[in-house]
Amino acid sequence: MIIDVYQDTVCPWCRIGKKNMMEALDRWSVDHKEPYSVRWHAFQLDPTAPKEGRDFKETMTSKMGGPERLGQVIEHTCEAGRACNLEFNMDRIEYMPNTVKSHQLIALASDEYKQPLIDAIYKAYFEDGQNIGNLDVLMNLAKEVGMGYIDALRKQMEDGQGLNEVEEDVNKAREIGITGVPYFIFNNKYSFSGSQSPENFLKVLEQVAEKDRENV
Repeated sequence: MIIDVYQDTVCPWCRIGKKNMMEALDRWSVDHKEPYSVRWHAFQLDPTAPKEGRDFKETMTSKMGGPERLGQVIEHTCEAGRACNLEFNMDRIEYMPNTVKSHQLIALASDEYKQPLIDAIYKAYFEDGQNIGNLDVLMNLAKEVGMGYIDALRKQMEDGQGLNEVEEDVNKAREIGITGVPYFIFNNKYSFSGSQSPENFLKVLEQVAEKDRENV
């Protein structure tokens, strides 16, 4: 089973969707004794954001149509996070960064570090309110997850390595017609968007496996 996931690092539903998907995949692989592979792809909800980012509260208040609606959305997000043991401290977030640097770092990470790095980036942003558009913050996160070539990695980031891969992902998402994330593609054939419960993910995995067996 191969799952391609398009996500943005400032999307709370991508974080929730990742957590639920991985739980479902772990359960599914135990029951079916079948390996799986997850490939992570970049998507930018706000590709025009300046390098220094935007003011989070101001931007989200405008986007949601006012402070009351923003408060409702934040509470709904926090409730969804608590349901899967994820913490969201939106009051700590000052900046909504341009996420290209975080995607660049993920692209440069070897496969063994991609998932823990994505989790660390989510945690830094949603729990600690760190500016994940800042190179120093990202290097600290890379070090935190055990990536041991930090000086060389910083040089790669500064030289723009990995940006082509990010651009390819963003362009591919546009070609596919992806307008929102998280977006999941199973075995290059079946797809759906939006965060789902582990149980719903399991149903999808079963359906995909069954359809593939029928087509053999």
